[in-house]
Amino acid sequence: MIINQILNKTKQYLDKNDQAVIEKAYHFADKVHKNEKRGTGEPYIEHPLQVASYLADNELDMPTIAAALLHDTEESDPQIVNSIKKEFGQEIYELVEGVTKLGKIKIKKNWFLPFKLLQNHQQRQNGFQRHVESLRKMLLAMSKDIRVILIKFADRLHNMQTLKGLRPDKRLRIAEETLEIYAPIAHRLGMGRLKGELENLSFPYVYPKEYKETLRLAGQSYDNKEKVAEKAKNQIIKILNVNNTKYNYIDGRKKHLYSLWRKLQRYDNNINKIYDMVALRIVVESIEDCYKVLGIIHKTWRPLIGRIKDYIAVPKPNGYQSLHTTVFGPDGVIIEIQIRTIQMHYGAEYGIAAHWHYSQNKSSQKQSVKYLSNEKLDWLNDLANWQEKQTDKNELLKGLNLDFFKDRIFVFTPQGDIHDLPAGASPIDFAFAIHTEVGNKCQGCKINGKIAKLNQSLKNGDIVDIFTDQKSRGPKRDWLRFVVTSRARSKIKNYLDKNPFR
Repeated sequence: MIINQILNKTKQYLDKNDQAVIEKAYHFADKVHKNEKRGTGEPYIEHPLQVASYLADNELDMPTIAAALLHDTEESDPQIVNSIKKEFGQEIYELVEGVTKLGKIKIKKNWFLPFKLLQNHQQRQNGFQRHVESLRKMLLAMSKDIRVILIKFADRLHNMQTLKGLRPDKRLRIAEETLEIYAPIAHRLGMGRLKGELENLSFPYVYPKEYKETLRLAGQSYDNKEKVAEKAKNQIIKILNVNNTKYNYIDGRKKHLYSLWRKLQRYDNNINKIYDMVALRIVVESIEDCYKVLGIIHKTWRPLIGRIKDYIAVPKPNGYQSLHTTVFGPDGVIIEIQIRTIQMHYGAEYGIAAHWHYSQNKSSQKQSVKYLSNEKLDWLNDLANWQEKQTDKNELLKGLNLDFFKDRIFVFTPQGDIHDLPAGASPIDFAFAIHTEVGNKCQGCKINGKIAKLNQSLKNGDIVDIFTDQKSRGPKRDWLRFVVTSRARSKIKNYLDKNPFR
């Protein structure tokens, strides 16, 4: 790849001054990496070019793309730091530094087993301490500037695409790290396309036997399902045209092999029970059009009971929005159909990266960034603030495990406000998610209209009404035995530290 290919992409949304900085960053990196080779034998500069190209495809801003080109220069020459700051300024320098620090983090295998299993590994205390510190650094880098992890994701993606050039033991370590750490974080940030790519690239290295078996099971089924999907697509186009219903486009998506393997484990390896191996996606202009198209689909094909999901009204915890339905399609073959707007589709594919989509309007860009930090990253900022005060390594790892790697649920206030919590959360966790004072003054609750205990585990879709008392003496110490969110634990401990006799 040559720099002109990247500049051709960025000229669609960046001005000439920004283009000039990107070109300058390329020449700087090219000079540093001169005569260096990668494990694949190709010139080293090819790697930062590929990383920058991926980010340009996502229309990331100038500092992100410039930092992507520079991200390995410090590793090649540790004395280069001051030159980067002088030549490119503080913002780009800090992005490069953040990526460099993330690159030094090594994650041990199997640290993200369920937390109760982690306790069986405590004899490896030194490794445990180093591991938690590594995760702490990763979290801090992400909370300081989310663009750091976006560059690191692109870096990891290209490394996975070129993994064959490395020793087998190194390939396995990198693939495990990708599958256990980077893919779940990408999922938590709503980056569906990247998550799928990272999982699929890791799968054959981490689980080679399972990969081959899944490939064998899926082969014929994929072909058959794709034929049905194509037939359904043609019928949908005709139906929508007859109903004068506009749409942007209709396409199919194959379920990634790793995701398919995970699902097969829940269905006794019976491929015939997997209805979403191939799904159709209908992309329309507005939310109103989404529901209109859903009605037309259901008039045409009978839906399966219990398989209609409205992620527009109730988005997934990572922000995903779409309507899902599973119907008896052409010739009675079961097929899944997803309906979403263009904005929802872009958000589902690129997640948090979509919110860094560059705008030539500078004031608009600032508003977008503000929206991102205030609305999309509250959970990350809360987690970062909590972990800075956390000295107990077991507590820290438990909090990270819950926030990144455990299933999430939606819980509602009686007014319809939605709060995203880890599975197993209690009404006390919910109260602190609403507001610190609601948690501090909590005296009781109703779940779905019935009086319930404060230590009861909440379920997805529960409506919780918290009772407060302004005369309350504050949180009780025994709440720490059952709350699970880092926010609730932090707020309770903070109150008890200030009121030790409570």
